[in-house]
Amino acid sequence: MTKLEHQLGGQTLSMETGKIAKQANGAVWLQYGETVVMVTACRTNTPEDRGFLPLIVDYREKTYAGGRIPGNIFKREGRPTEKETLSARLIDHPIRPMFPKKFHYEVQVYVSIFSYDGENDADVLGLLGASAALSISDIPFAGPMGAVRVGRMDGEFIANPTHSQQEECDIEIIVCGTADSIVSVEGGAHEVSEQDLVDALAFGHEHIKDLVVMQEKLVAEVGKEKIKIEADEVDTELVAAVGELASDRIKEANRIPAKEERQGLIDEVRADVLEGLAERFPEGAKQIKAEIEALLKADMRGMILKEKRRIDGRALDEVREVACESSILPRTHGSALFTRGQTQALCVATLGTKLDERMADDLKGKRFKSYYLDYNFPAYSVGEVRFERGPGRRDIGHGHLAERAIEPVIPSDESFPYTIRLVADITESSSSSSMATVCGCSLALMDAGIPIKTAVCGTGVGLVMEGDEYELLTDIRDAEDFLGDMDLKVAGTIDGITAIQMDIKVQGLKLEILKEALDRAKEGRDKVLGIMNECLSESRDDLSRWAPRIEFIKINQSKIGAVIGPGGKTIREIEKTGATINVAEDGTISIASVEAGPAQEARRMIEGITADAEIGKEYDGTVKRIMPFGAFVEILPGKEGLLHISELAHNRVEKVEDVVAEGEKIAVKVLEIDTGGKMRLSHKALLKK
Repeated sequence: MTKLEHQLGGQTLSMETGKIAKQANGAVWLQYGETVVMVTACRTNTPEDRGFLPLIVDYREKTYAGGRIPGNIFKREGRPTEKETLSARLIDHPIRPMFPKKFHYEVQVYVSIFSYDGENDADVLGLLGASAALSISDIPFAGPMGAVRVGRMDGEFIANPTHSQQEECDIEIIVCGTADSIVSVEGGAHEVSEQDLVDALAFGHEHIKDLVVMQEKLVAEVGKEKIKIEADEVDTELVAAVGELASDRIKEANRIPAKEERQGLIDEVRADVLEGLAERFPEGAKQIKAEIEALLKADMRGMILKEKRRIDGRALDEVREVACESSILPRTHGSALFTRGQTQALCVATLGTKLDERMADDLKGKRFKSYYLDYNFPAYSVGEVRFERGPGRRDIGHGHLAERAIEPVIPSDESFPYTIRLVADITESSSSSSMATVCGCSLALMDAGIPIKTAVCGTGVGLVMEGDEYELLTDIRDAEDFLGDMDLKVAGTIDGITAIQMDIKVQGLKLEILKEALDRAKEGRDKVLGIMNECLSESRDDLSRWAPRIEFIKINQSKIGAVIGPGGKTIREIEKTGATINVAEDGTISIASVEAGPAQEARRMIEGITADAEIGKEYDGTVKRIMPFGAFVEILPGKEGLLHISELAHNRVEKVEDVVAEGEKIAVKVLEIDTGGKMRLSHKALLKK
């Protein structure tokens, strides 16, 4: 067994191997605080060229790690939670470009969370462990890589801030990289400047260098020899033949702006070349297709680097045409249609009550979110046919990024006591649909009358790099994303950045390039914000007529039972008014209704149930029982007092029934309330002598 330790963020990070999971190609056991993570890396024994890297990353939390039992009906871990899915994507993105291009073995990285201390998150440990497990294995990997969560609290940067510290941070990002470059960035901020973010990246990279050194020591002690990757045989005659038939037509296709027309010509070229070379190369269909893709990529990249020209004819720093429209749906609370080039998002804001909060159940325990965003990417948005099986990793990841981008402008529960759900349906896509979601949902919030302080916008920046030569591309489209080297998504307001995510296909970027890319993203963001403000510059003065109206009443906790009633009988009776009632443990009652009338009636009923009788106050009571000596009158729900026969009238009353009957309404005044709560009432006190 080999164990190394390193001080990081004021705590000890330990990394060991050789004790557990020894049959895996690589396995490491990490502990930070009292959070324990094991990461394994395995590969298949035989390669299989599928045209892509068959990498699987699984991130699974064991609920026992936090001293909990699963809350579902089966009482065991089931399908991945949203947190597990997001953490798996966080690990997948930076390690994927670090494998050799011709590596065709299927690889699985499995991250298991065995202990969780409630303060130190396991996701960044899983990313660090993935690098270490791959580095010591026989799997070819261009690591090691370090990973660190960077926070900024009171102007000072912190490495791996705890959960309680993160709540106080205005920057919270996860940075991953090698000793000399940044590989991935993901996280959020509260409207910070580009320079602040660059400083955070520089701070994180200094710690990354130390973590790389730590892994290099581990590799030196226990690392296995990497398997040899044999280069694919290339038929030079076939390559020349494909180039002769396809080169000119590929150049023509790459200069067609319209996606459908361009793709149509590419499909036509592919079919013609396959048919034309079928007799000469009967077994070469797969390589012919690969060579056509290589020609497409080389021509597009050369066009950008040499001609400074893009597929659709735009300048390198030019944003696609943007169109915005609000109130596009008549019965929703707020809606907007945002279109940028051939990417389009239909976004809707819906307001609800506390009962509509979304529950999250993971290692942090059960908690409820009053603001959340859902992203849907149907097959028709890219002209495909696909069976829909619910949200996948991509939908969850894009939705989380957009949700995080908008969260800093969402009003607090205290000032705006509603549950807010945003939904983005991508109706057309040509890259940057998550950033279109940010723009569209920001407009939908304003359209619903939700008092957000400013609009939020997202833009994407791409990169084409050959050696030391590179060009940045503002607002990339589909082909530039697929054939380029970077997809940097940056969201923010006019005042600063709120979210960032960077995926690259090269093995790291210099900090100087990232700074330039952030500045380019700001230019694009400011342009789009100007167009959005022309559509809707601020939130509407009032909520949608279809949105619920919410009122609050604070009652004594001892009276919660009276409002709910036996088996919920009383609260069901109140809800017959048409209002929705929610009672919190602290005695806060929310009353929601679309129209004012039901809420007012429900409020009157609750106030009646929870009110206390006051001496000297007059009430309209109901006679409940008649006795020889007087009548018991209910003046408030469940509260009765004695109206003595002598208090019925100024003259002598022989029988109580001569004045009142059971069920009859009668005006009374409270004369006395004793220490036991018994009340003495009078009717004659309200009569003239």
